[in-house]
Amino acid sequence: MGRRSYEVTRTIEASADDVWALLTDADTYPAWNRAVISIDGPIVEGASIRLVSMADPKRTFTLEVAEMTAPTRMVWTDGMPLGLFSGRRTYTITNDDPAVCEFTMAERFSGLLAGLLTRVIPDLTESFETFADGLKTAAEARSLER
Repeated sequence: MGRRSYEVTRTIEASADDVWALLTDADTYPAWNRAVISIDGPIVEGASIRLVSMADPKRTFTLEVAEMTAPTRMVWTDGMPLGLFSGRRTYTITNDDPAVCEFTMAERFSGLLAGLLTRVIPDLTESFETFADGLKTAAEARSLER
């Protein structure tokens, strides 16, 4: 049976605003995010984006930016009609210290066909690790530039 969820967390020595700025600027993804081969479309609530990931370079995912609460939470969704299968990627940024935050990215798959379809979804572990590490490096460099 395929995995129904993935999650990665990083402590980042940068402000939540710096992390958010990177996460929401599709144009800068190629500079810091080796997990994403291409991303097209604005990262704004209600918009659709087209994403090609290192996890499955032959497939383009069309995702909806379903929720945005700057600078702490963003949700991307994708799925099949009637709730047969859906994916929900949630980005969360928490910070108790203005100069340090915790970034978490989680993907959950659900729906009647989740057990079947998660068997053919590639393992996202490496992609998640690469994404989080790239974000951490870029946000910390951005923070040092100030």
